[in-house]
Amino acid sequence: MSNIFSMTSAELDSPGHGVPLAGAEIPVIDLTGLLHGPFETRCVVARQIGAACRDIGFFAVTNHDIPPQLVDRAFDQAIAFFALPVEEKSRIAIEQSTCHRGWFSVGGENLDPAKQQYAGDFKEGIKIGQDLPLNHSLVAAGVALHGPNQWPATPAEFVSTFREYYALMANLARALMRAFALALEMPEEYFDEFLTRPMATAGPLHYPAPVGPMTDAQLGAGAHTDFGALTILAQDANAGLQVRNAAGRWIDVPPLTGAFVVNVGDMMARWTNGLFASTVHRVINTSGRDRYSIPFFFDPNYDAPVAVLPTCTSHDNPPRFAPTTGLEHLQEMINASFAYRSAGGD
Repeated sequence: MSNIFSMTSAELDSPGHGVPLAGAEIPVIDLTGLLHGPFETRCVVARQIGAACRDIGFFAVTNHDIPPQLVDRAFDQAIAFFALPVEEKSRIAIEQSTCHRGWFSVGGENLDPAKQQYAGDFKEGIKIGQDLPLNHSLVAAGVALHGPNQWPATPAEFVSTFREYYALMANLARALMRAFALALEMPEEYFDEFLTRPMATAGPLHYPAPVGPMTDAQLGAGAHTDFGALTILAQDANAGLQVRNAAGRWIDVPPLTGAFVVNVGDMMARWTNGLFASTVHRVINTSGRDRYSIPFFFDPNYDAPVAVLPTCTSHDNPPRFAPTTGLEHLQEMINASFAYRSAGGD
């Protein structure tokens, strides 16, 4: 069952401030029926999710079975890590990883390089993926973006917390992918074979409180669409996420206690021939305080074929996207967003 999550829209007026515009809405979807109900109930929830994906590409989910205590611990551990001195965080700098794991500094990621984001995003973050040992078959074979995580030595519970968080979020993402399949009139298990070893990433983020004026030259996160299949976002109490609606207006997505925000990524847009919207969004931290969020980016297996699904194309609606694979698509997008990868690397 869904209700409506009201959002107010905003756009930059003076540096660091937004101007309220006409309101907009995204659905809040109760996942109880999807996670615990019979097939008919799962189909009802899937239709609600499909409508949100077609209309705006964003929705919020409640009753998702992720313990709130775990989410709180994850935020606590992330905040404690980001408070460490730069010298300590640099011990796991992403530049020294062979598989794009570890900490990146403020400006290290640039999600809108084609525009005015000359200094990169005004945020720092950590990339946490599948923790594969060097002797794992995929790592030994040199498959890009596969390998060991770089874990911080402190705080003490960081590793255990994010291992648990990663596993539970991956299960939730698989359930949402099954809902996507039903909404697309595909067999419920259609995507399952592509999600056995997904290229998923938990990515705690820290948006420092702005010092001085904020301009379009360095937003918290520049305007972008997400790269993969779907994103599940946990936000703290400080707003900042904005979605661009069909009219081109920026709409605030304020935090909703106990809920995650879910959005469609570019890979799902490719699978659905654009039926599911990979919507442009950005982050502007105008709270005057440090802002934290934990996105979980869910991408399929490296060799998953990403080609337009048969239910999303017809004689009058030919495929708009060339076939690719999960890894090829993801590599292209990551390489365009991180300067350290522009010279090569896996």
